[in-house]
Amino acid sequence: MQNYKVIIQYDGTDYHGWQVQPNRVTIQGELTRILSQLDDRPVTVYGAGRTDAGVHAEGQVANFWLEHRFSSRELRDAMNGNLRRDIRILDALALDDAFNARTSAKLKNYRYRIWNADVGNPFLSRYVYQYRKRLDIDEMHEAAAALVGAHDFSAFTPAQSDAEDHFRTLQKLDLERDGEIVSITAAASGFLRYMVRTIAGTLIDVGRGRRSAKSVRLALESRMRSNAGPTAPACGLTLMRVDY
Repeated sequence: MQNYKVIIQYDGTDYHGWQVQPNRVTIQGELTRILSQLDDRPVTVYGAGRTDAGVHAEGQVANFWLEHRFSSRELRDAMNGNLRRDIRILDALALDDAFNARTSAKLKNYRYRIWNADVGNPFLSRYVYQYRKRLDIDEMHEAAAALVGAHDFSAFTPAQSDAEDHFRTLQKLDLERDGEIVSITAAASGFLRYMVRTIAGTLIDVGRGRRSAKSVRLALESRMRSNAGPTAPACGLTLMRVDY
């Protein structure tokens, strides 16, 4: 048996997230289906992170064990030749058994993109959230600073979250404007469910003047989901890369 690592890009618009679900088309499900055909047996695929329905990836990572031996190019091309065109394998690499896409990960990098203009862009509409009114980036920066570091992020995940604890260390939370696009970049070793999208929704509320930068710190300290902002739409979120 050989352990393989793959780097995956996908447009998540037409998928019900990463994780296999009964009677649903998912990214993990599609990879499992193709690899099981290639190896003539059931194959289990392990992902670095579970992206939600509608979330995209430029650098998702997964690993799996195959009985058949492939070169990197053979495996990449065999998978791409059988996958739908909105999922692409960028690279495939044989590694030792110690590598696990999830537990070996050191840092996960996400980006939430907002199309901040009155008229939408048809070429980007699947990958950005459009907000028409001007956003105050300085206020959003101030609010973001309160979230960096080790905190209990209970206010930024559903109250019914099944995570054992809600403490996470947010190593980076940056904002920048490039023309009409406002990008929110977040990096941590791990995230709670909907955490990045809720942070984005909260910062958008600050940028539009609906809440103060100070209120974000108070929401964090309260540990109550009702005190944070809305969960931003999935279309704006992309898993950019996973560091090992």
